[in-house]
Amino acid sequence: MKHVVKILSLLVAVSAFWIALLQAAIIPRSHTWLLPIYFVVSLGCYGLLMVGIGLMQFPTCPREAVLLQHDIAEARLFKR
Repeated sequence: MKHVVKILSLLVAVSAFWIALLQAAIIPRSHTWLLPIYFVVSLGCYGLLMVGIGLMQFPTCPREAVLLQHDIAEARLFKR
């Protein structure tokens, strides 16, 4: 749930920033209309980064690995 709130608050902040840039005309309109594309690309990069970090920190479970190998061997014997 924390990630949803974080992403939604980021979306609101970026939307407010985008609207402010459109209203103030600080940046040319041709550049300002590309901001949603940059946001989607950066959100995708953020998602890939979170998946990568999650995979790097995936816990190893040696006890469960032994039990799984035992179950596999038992299933092979049962198959014969």
